[in-house]
Amino acid sequence: MTFTPTGIFVPLITPFTDDGSIADNDLTRLAHRVLDAGATGIVALGTTAEASTLTPEEHHRVVSICGKICAEYDAPLIVGAGSNDTRASVSAFESLSGTADIAAFLTVVPYYSRPSEEGVLAHFRYLADNGPTPLVLYNVPYRTGQSLGPQAILTLAAHPDIVGIKQSVGAVDTDTAHLIAQAPQGFSVLAGEDTLVSPLLAMGARGAILATANVYPQEFAELFTSWRTGDVETARILGNRMVEPARALMSTPNPTGIKAALCAAGLIESPEVRLPLITVRESVA
Repeated sequence: MTFTPTGIFVPLITPFTDDGSIADNDLTRLAHRVLDAGATGIVALGTTAEASTLTPEEHHRVVSICGKICAEYDAPLIVGAGSNDTRASVSAFESLSGTADIAAFLTVVPYYSRPSEEGVLAHFRYLADNGPTPLVLYNVPYRTGQSLGPQAILTLAAHPDIVGIKQSVGAVDTDTAHLIAQAPQGFSVLAGEDTLVSPLLAMGARGAILATANVYPQEFAELFTSWRTGDVETARILGNRMVEPARALMSTPNPTGIKAALCAAGLIESPEVRLPLITVRESVA
């Protein structure tokens, strides 16, 4: 059966010890916590996981830990992988695919090299044609310097192995509204802006990938359920209530504020991040 991502997916942080090594026990505890709280699934190796600072061995280690826990809950695991090098992206998919049961790879619009839109389409088609699992695209122009319009996304949505997109454009805009309205049945538009998740769910987004759900998994799971079941009044209250905590947690470079909040709550032993990020020692939430 084709995977259609629906619900709240938590892009887990990668917790470190004070000496900078991965804190396996903390990662295990966080994965259990978010799934127990009602999250649909986990994203490993996303931006929130500081994936760019992890070694290949650490990539496999994180995916293995998250994969085992997702298997216990029969929850889907999405893994962040891929870069602005098309062939290397396929190699990364293949390398990680044997580590766990991966439902999809989350892969970003090619950054820095700024290809044409035709180049972006060719990149994603190549990944979908040659990769081992379906793809969830990640559209985040303020990080990549590359915008991908709704018509290009809808063109890609016709590919059977491109099953969704994390839409993180910094606004509830006309392009996103058009995309949600026109998305085919097997393609999920997932909200990627933590402060804007409620209006996007109200418009028909099928779920969200939210960094701040590391701290508030139950609240965001309840928000999704409220919109999904048509409990509009509860959804509005919950959505409005989550704006300020999400804004505060994302007011520092991701995931520094999230790690500080988790450490302050006793959920991880250290708020340590890896350079070039700087550790935040006091909770911002």
